[in-house]
Amino acid sequence: MRRLLAVVAALATFALAAPALAAPGPSDVPEYWFDTWHVQQLWSQGARGQGVTIAEIDTGVNARLPALAGKILSGKDFGSAGGNGQIDRETDDFGHGTAMASIMVGAKGTAGIVGTAPDAKILPIAVPVSGTTDASQDDHIGEAIRWSADHGAKIISMSLGGARDASLDDVSCPAGEQSAINYAIAKGAVLLAASGNRGLQDNAVEAPGVCLGVISVGAVDSAGKVADFSSRHPYLSLTAPGVNIPSLSRVPGDAYHGDGTSQATAIASAALALVWSKYPTLTGRQLVARVLATADQHGSTRSPAYGYGEVNPYRAVTVDVPANAPNPLYQQIDPFLQRAAALRQASAAATAPKPAATRPLEAGEFEVGHARGVIVPQVASGVVLSAVGMLALVALAGLGRRRARSRRPPLPQPPAPPPPTVDESGAVWHEILGADHPGDQGVSGERPGSER
Repeated sequence: MRRLLAVVAALATFALAAPALAAPGPSDVPEYWFDTWHVQQLWSQGARGQGVTIAEIDTGVNARLPALAGKILSGKDFGSAGGNGQIDRETDDFGHGTAMASIMVGAKGTAGIVGTAPDAKILPIAVPVSGTTDASQDDHIGEAIRWSADHGAKIISMSLGGARDASLDDVSCPAGEQSAINYAIAKGAVLLAASGNRGLQDNAVEAPGVCLGVISVGAVDSAGKVADFSSRHPYLSLTAPGVNIPSLSRVPGDAYHGDGTSQATAIASAALALVWSKYPTLTGRQLVARVLATADQHGSTRSPAYGYGEVNPYRAVTVDVPANAPNPLYQQIDPFLQRAAALRQASAAATAPKPAATRPLEAGEFEVGHARGVIVPQVASGVVLSAVGMLALVALAGLGRRRARSRRPPLPQPPAPPPPTVDESGAVWHEILGADHPGDQGVSGERPGSER
């Protein structure tokens, strides 16, 4: 859900009289997690996201926005038009991919909005999900994950998800996506995905958040209370701020605020970038263990509403975490990773068959050499370990085929200020700051279409 807030002249007139806010962003919807997490203090301590590339698998990013200048790398567009991901393909002016990028890395710009990890870089990966100009049945999520891992992504952020139907499929995570996730984790990347905005309406799981090894992110408000719309799942990993989140639009000079696990995923991804920039020698596995160990707890056990807790980068940077801190998220996928590694090792170690005997053979006689068996101890061990991990899949099995993948499943629509924009998925969005409003602080220019 998003809102386009018109900033009237009166706001500019009395801005100097208003008390200064520690958190950046619009005065009525500030980026409150900056205070909760002491983000500016983290920046002063050298944790700004530097050295971290975040692959954003979404609708693409409008790289021409001034607030994103120099922050958007050349990525890839998996849609029919092709390209480097630097065009936002969403049909709505909001521009989902651009908005998520601004939340993560944007420089201070329109309405004072600034990204949480401003020195990180975005690798934009556009996929043809619903609501884009080139939406298709094949959204290429698995391919996008592999491409991201092969092109330097340390964090892969996916503010999207597709519901699964138990009556149509027998696995919760599509095999191609799980294979790509295994590949990315083996290369050291950390993956995050939105848990969904279904709240308590139904318990339909969403891929890729349901896939093993992915940090599935739910949403909380400024008080740390889980949002009503945030989907509840037994596999939920973490929560992050996802209520009243300001962001930029793909249209220069426009800004929005809204609610969703999409926003929570982007903020959580930026939070991990802060931690990784402070501890650049950590592996992806160690980073996740540190983040889980320092999350703000909402109970003694993993919760369908909060997961392992609310991510807290300030604690993750400043608290002493043991090197052997547990990582329950990766323990579930380890057997599959070990089996794949064992198979690769066995394949590399296999020798060619021995040549046949050199003695002359008479007609009708033959001899063959002996090839080394492929069931080496490493493979046998991997197979045993995979059986353990299979239990995790069985618990999630039978949860079916993806519906059309959307970044924003429909939310219950609260009373909204005038007049709302309803996008193709049914979500209602309201503007914070528009280029046509007298209080606009953004750059001037025409309102370009989605095919810019």
